[in-house]
Amino acid sequence: MTLRLFDTETRTLRDFAPLVPGHVSVYLCGATVQGEPHIGHVRSGVAFDVLRRWLAANGYDVAFVRNVTDIDDKILTKAAANDRPWWEWAATHERAFDRAYDALGVLPPSVEPRATGHITQMVDLMERLIERGHAYASEGNVYFDVRSYPEYGSLSGHRLEDVHQGESAGRGKRDPRDFTLWKAAKPGEPTWPSPWGPGRPGWHLECSAMAEFYLGAEFDIHCGGMDLVFPHHENEIAQSRAAGDGFARYWLHNGWVTLGGEKMSKSLGNTLSVPNVLKQVRAVELRYYLGSAHFSSMLEYSDQALRDAAATYQRLEAFVQRVVERSGEITVGKWTDAFAEALDDNLGIPKALAEIHRVVHEGNTALGSGAIDTARELAGQVRAMLGILGVDPLDPHWVAPPDSSVALDALDVLIRAELRRRQQARADKDWATADAVRDRLKAAGIEVTDTPSGPEWALGKQEGI
Repeated sequence: MTLRLFDTETRTLRDFAPLVPGHVSVYLCGATVQGEPHIGHVRSGVAFDVLRRWLAANGYDVAFVRNVTDIDDKILTKAAANDRPWWEWAATHERAFDRAYDALGVLPPSVEPRATGHITQMVDLMERLIERGHAYASEGNVYFDVRSYPEYGSLSGHRLEDVHQGESAGRGKRDPRDFTLWKAAKPGEPTWPSPWGPGRPGWHLECSAMAEFYLGAEFDIHCGGMDLVFPHHENEIAQSRAAGDGFARYWLHNGWVTLGGEKMSKSLGNTLSVPNVLKQVRAVELRYYLGSAHFSSMLEYSDQALRDAAATYQRLEAFVQRVVERSGEITVGKWTDAFAEALDDNLGIPKALAEIHRVVHEGNTALGSGAIDTARELAGQVRAMLGILGVDPLDPHWVAPPDSSVALDALDVLIRAELRRRQQARADKDWATADAVRDRLKAAGIEVTDTPSGPEWALGKQEGI
């Protein structure tokens, strides 16, 4: 495996070599659980789930950390506006994100730490920064001194004179470009104790502290949306490296889901919640749509684009299902060299999908000519490749159990046909056939009762069970 990844910090396509042979450490900036997840929120989960699956498929042991920001200005504001406790508001929407990730087949992370569970590690990081002269306390707040870190701007390309943190003016800031590590207590807000007085953590601080705690002072890959490059990830780098940590060795950023050319966001009111979109298409089709473009590119949403992606996936699915119908079970095979080359080239999803479509076309041709063994082998390849993308149609996650009422209706049709056959056999005095029908139904756990209005059936117990 010669995986090449575009690293945001160096702005180059780099060969990937893990810090520890055979082991890959990944940190993904997860959700700020302020509201219901929309499809823009979960795109990063889908994009980097493919990275994780590809690494694992190539034999790597992957430690995958995805955090939850459960304390934040927006969470406090929305909870207050809805007259709910902040912790309840955060927990409610954390569960909503979990449901969305699970619905889309995103593998659960190795660990999913919450910011509020790691205050101790954050305090330790701030103390190290103050000791090294990169942070200072003022009126219960703690700030990072941006001018103390000469490499500030290395990730985003921002010049220090152009930096604006987007924060409100803090009490005791030496420079407006400094960013907040610890916020002094305010009336009505939750607080935690610290050496500088009660308060709560700043947004940027939490990820540095949690990444170091779970993955070490230096780890392989840091992922997130491109909207996080500045200031969030820029500030993570500054505070972590200023504290003496190597931090992330590769930085990967996914593009936005856009609507009318604008980033999908709650502030614009142009959101499409995951539950609402799943009323239009199946979850596997939504995942296929979100993962069909290159992870770093923008994905412009439209209902038609979603429907087109669903129809495309259905054609891939139909090939696999036809082979199952013609030849029985299909075992997962091995992906093609062209597919591997596409993913090794910075997770080139469009080329990988083109290869899958090529194999499906070849498989349909084999089916049409009666070459069942060839079709089965090609279907195994398709399963392997779609599995890396998280959309193998035969994966148990996507094979939903049949609806009980629909299943019973179908069973009723089949059994009543057998009962009519039994009745006709009895009318014809063909006792052997009548007894054979009865015995077959009994062996299947179907109890038959002859009534004045005709035979009735019920589910009983299969013989031998």
